[in-house]
Amino acid sequence: MFIRFGYVSHALNLWEGSPAKTMTFTRFKQLDKEQRLEQLKNVTAQNLQTTWRILHYNVGHEIELYRLSSSLVPLATHPEVNWDYLGIFGSKLKEIGTFIKRHNLRVSFHPNQYTLFTSDKPHITKNAVRDMEYHYNILEAMGVEKTSLINIHVGGTYGDKPSAIERFHKNLKKLPTPIKQKVTLENDDKTYTAEETLKICQHQGIPLLFDYHHHQANLSETPLEELLEPIFDTWKERNLKPKVHLSSPKSENSFRSHSDYLSLDFVKPFFKTARELNRDFDVMIEAKGKDKALLQFVEEVSKLRGIKRASGGSIVWP
Repeated sequence: MFIRFGYVSHALNLWEGSPAKTMTFTRFKQLDKEQRLEQLKNVTAQNLQTTWRILHYNVGHEIELYRLSSSLVPLATHPEVNWDYLGIFGSKLKEIGTFIKRHNLRVSFHPNQYTLFTSDKPHITKNAVRDMEYHYNILEAMGVEKTSLINIHVGGTYGDKPSAIERFHKNLKKLPTPIKQKVTLENDDKTYTAEETLKICQHQGIPLLFDYHHHQANLSETPLEELLEPIFDTWKERNLKPKVHLSSPKSENSFRSHSDYLSLDFVKPFFKTARELNRDFDVMIEAKGKDKALLQFVEEVSKLRGIKRASGGSIVWP
């Protein structure tokens, strides 16, 4: 069983390792037309250059999984801004994508919690489609859209879960087919359990990106031992290796919040269940310690009997 590990967005071991510098719409309106574009270009250039540095850092540490920041381009989806970031930064995005492909990196996006398809308000769905188009456009400009994914949650229930699920199926049809083919769904920590999300994924033919921490906070009626195999099977249609999220609670009182590092004791039951399946999969570590948490966890888990470290960011469990 071969397992690779990745992290989210920021590289804490790097100086100025945040690829998510922002520009608010309020600030945008305070500037004149020429200053507006110049500032948008300046912030985007910084984010893309930081991403470039992070990807080189990842390759140097043999980390093959990485979640790109959704904030690479400030105000990219704001209806009153509408600037040509793809035309201006097309060559840089292509350069980044070429590097990703050359080193066989697996990259992804995870839009914020407001990108959802369960609302009964048309403008919410319209905004969700616009946001998904933005993420897809970036991947396409990089030339990695065929191998990369955009992960979202099912959304809210609005007091009527069956109706919300029905709206999800209906509203998702508004996504252009190429973008829908990039979608993965994640179980959440309060609303849609892994079992409920699995049924939606099976209906849509969408991979389920299983989050173990969320599962522990929002348990399904069916035990994980019976759920994990059909969850992994949802990835077969796309011919992709399954991917999961791992994090651990900040504390008992803040169980749903992520801790700085990943607790081996907390995730051991998941690995035990996964070991029974003996299938390769990838892990995105969602810890506040980012790359530091990843490197510490891989070193810690590789010391367990029977597990061998295969690279800076992967292990083999024969």
